[in-house]
Amino acid sequence: MRLRTLILNVVVLLALLPAFPAAAHAATTTPTEAAALSAAENDHTAYTLPADKLAKSDSLAKIHKITFFVGTAWGILSLVLILQLRIAARMRNVAVNLSKNRWAQSFTFLLQFLLITTILGLPLSLYQQSVRRQYGLSIQSWGSYFGDMAKELSLTLVFGGLLVMLLFWLIRKFPRRWWLVLWFPVMAIVLFSVYISPIVIDPLFNQFEPLSQSNPALVAEIAKVARHGGIDIPPERMFLMKASAKVTTLNAYVTGFGGSKRVVVWDTLLAKMTPDEVALVCGHEMGHYILGHILTGILFSFFMILFSFFLGFHLFQFLLRRFGAQWRIPAQDNWAALVVFLLVLQVIGFFIQPVASAFSRSHEHAADVFGLESVHGIVASPQQAGQGAFQVLGENSFTEPNPSALMEFWTDSHPPIWLRAGFSRHYDPWAQGQAPKYLQK
Repeated sequence: MRLRTLILNVVVLLALLPAFPAAAHAATTTPTEAAALSAAENDHTAYTLPADKLAKSDSLAKIHKITFFVGTAWGILSLVLILQLRIAARMRNVAVNLSKNRWAQSFTFLLQFLLITTILGLPLSLYQQSVRRQYGLSIQSWGSYFGDMAKELSLTLVFGGLLVMLLFWLIRKFPRRWWLVLWFPVMAIVLFSVYISPIVIDPLFNQFEPLSQSNPALVAEIAKVARHGGIDIPPERMFLMKASAKVTTLNAYVTGFGGSKRVVVWDTLLAKMTPDEVALVCGHEMGHYILGHILTGILFSFFMILFSFFLGFHLFQFLLRRFGAQWRIPAQDNWAALVVFLLVLQVIGFFIQPVASAFSRSHEHAADVFGLESVHGIVASPQQAGQGAFQVLGENSFTEPNPSALMEFWTDSHPPIWLRAGFSRHYDPWAQGQAPKYLQK
């Protein structure tokens, strides 16, 4: 396939893919849900900020937009410079001259690459953390911050080194189809990561404790909401995360699957929200499980990885043919070729991010609907609890009431908070004698 034809096909696919989740969502939208969405779009009072916080939200939004695009461009440019200045070739020479053992070469090359890219990205990372501290969103000490960075580098070196060894073994074994063969172990790695992360990885960065230990009343409330949603979550699957040691922002989430499945509530959330609002947030998170979002999210990631590997392979081959001699990378099984492959994956990842964002937003809206329905009959007013929860979430993080359409399209994994608050205010099928969308009981 000619490169021009391949790129044209990709452009068409990327143009159509964002509409797929939206189309699927529209096809299943109930009349009550559609009416609430329409009302929310014209409701400019469901989520508001006082003047001082509005000014901070506007400033933070501008900083986020600039750092996102500058950071992405710099990340890509950094890899180009590493190739163009033949730094990748020099790192390969160091690794090859140090040892004849391919394992040693792999980890030596990766260590050099991680160190140089970390150094190149450090100014922007430090600036972003400084902004979070300046606005009071982070209270993490610099010692703790660099400690977390060291842990991330160590994990990336260990697991990344193994993956690099696998990649180059497959390149030598299947020179034309390694991108497809690689997809299968990567799928297994994704599943394993989702399973093991709550048990092994997350505790390296934050402290967790059983929720029943500090808030047994909330455990009972969450269990009540869960039973209303048709599931049983035992208390030992509910955890409190001591987020207040590092941040002031609020969150709750579900993670893992099978034996590692759990509900996690940040202590900052409990400190700022009412019990009804906390129940609503937990209902939202449980909706992700009930509605199968964990599974569909994994399947979606499988498709996106396969697509990225397919396109990445062809762009990778093109760049090696065109610039390999200039970069002193003679073949695809050369350690320095790793930088070329990472470069094409980063470029592809940037352009397909809107697809992933649209997919995620459709899931989050569905979970919003489920959350409101899950607390009906449990809290005094699901509408008030929902709107109040989003007001607290947004106000605490200085979330702008009028977000950039570009940033929403490209990066936002959730619908805009003003729309979520407005939808919560207006979604009330029970008052209209209509059946709820998910919990028709």
